[in-house]
Amino acid sequence: MKILIADDHRLVIEAVKAKLSEIEPDIEFVLAMSVDELLAGASDDIDLAVIDLNMPGADGQAHVDEIRRRHPAVPVIVLSGYEDPNIMRTALERGVLGFIPKAYSPEVMLSAVRLVLAGGVYVPPMMLSAVPPGIVAGVPTADAMQRGSAAAAAQTLEHLRSVLTERQVEVLQLLSQGKPNKLIGRALGISEGTVKIHLAAIFRALNVRNRTEAVVAAQSLTEA
Repeated sequence: MKILIADDHRLVIEAVKAKLSEIEPDIEFVLAMSVDELLAGASDDIDLAVIDLNMPGADGQAHVDEIRRRHPAVPVIVLSGYEDPNIMRTALERGVLGFIPKAYSPEVMLSAVRLVLAGGVYVPPMMLSAVPPGIVAGVPTADAMQRGSAAAAAQTLEHLRSVLTERQVEVLQLLSQGKPNKLIGRALGISEGTVKIHLAAIFRALNVRNRTEAVVAAQSLTEA
């Protein structure tokens, strides 16, 4: 596996590198401390790019856009000191697959990276609480698609609890923390295959299409 880490602080780079080394042995890291180094070091064979927004040569999020333009198949995560939900939403709308505030713990960062590597999207809970109903990362949620119909009323906390088992609620709560299937299974003492079965049932019950939409419902559960 090959991971690119771009940040203008060497201490941050080394800390992120050390934590991501837990994913698997012998990860190859490409390090960049400026936009020029980022653009020079990026390549199509990179499995993940973790990029800071505020670094030498940056113009807003243009450097993230450029990486996505040059290497569209490379999944990108923003790791940033910004905690503004509007900045997070803008990044996700531009196609990044996760936004991790630097204030979060190393374990949350690792779980978020694993989620993205598994094909998911990590949306920080602080953004979810600020997102207008029906929209996450610019994508209409199941609730928005059903709005104006009788089914919209069913998207209440009471309905969620009535259609989901207690174990499915637990799976959703862990999903909202950015945990991948393997860690969800470990936390609940069940197999990864059983987690997948629960997720399939959750998607059907909530009429959602993916993990991103499901996590919106999970936010309501965690705040109850």
